[in-house]
Amino acid sequence: MSPHVLVLGGTTEARELAAALAARPGVRVTSSLAGRVSRPGTPAGEVRVGGFGGAEGLAGWLRAHRVDAVADATHPFAETITRNAARAAAATGVPLVVVRRPGWQAGPGDRWHPVPSLDSAASLLPGLGRRVFLSTGRLGLAAFAHLTGLHFLVRSVEPPEPPLPEDTRVVLARGPFTVPGERDLLRAHRIDVLVTKDSGGAATAAKLTAARELGLPVVVVRRPPLPEGVTAVPDVRTALERLAPTTG
Repeated sequence: MSPHVLVLGGTTEARELAAALAARPGVRVTSSLAGRVSRPGTPAGEVRVGGFGGAEGLAGWLRAHRVDAVADATHPFAETITRNAARAAAATGVPLVVVRRPGWQAGPGDRWHPVPSLDSAASLLPGLGRRVFLSTGRLGLAAFAHLTGLHFLVRSVEPPEPPLPEDTRVVLARGPFTVPGERDLLRAHRIDVLVTKDSGGAATAAKLTAARELGLPVVVVRRPPLPEGVTAVPDVRTALERLAPTTG
């Protein structure tokens, strides 16, 4: 029987991984998308959309569909999905490979304020500036909704859902972004402080360079830790090497 790999996706790495696996003779690939974006990139192989019903539901799906390996290439902040994948893999004995692109690192001239959560980021803002570029995606904005006296520029791929801060302007855009474009955005909106999650990768890193050039403080939300006993590989190439015993 052909080996079957479930790719938990939604990221560039997930699409690259699905394409590489689908190109291997006899390998069946199913990519699972959360369904939070209306027009996601279509990965190679089969595609399913929506949740599994927690760790138990995922374990049942792995058994029912005879999955031989799971590759978790979700967003670094998709904490619940990764936790459920780890539990389901342990319950079924299915090998799990977690792909996490390396996080960003502060360099000379950066004015970073690392924080553990969006709530912590919100608590810092009144002391850092009045005009905030909130580049954390459309989920989790409720953490900032109580703040008054601040102006927020929110950028996301899809329109954010309330609650939002009372003084908010929304810009819909999808990366990758350029340093000149980000610099112009920050200047045009007279931004005092940037808030972002440590997503890593190059697609949205230009804002960090632009903030450094303009001398702006950056509040960086750290990634949630991986589940106990789970380690991650940094790229698709290493993930494919880990999956080789299953996929050939």
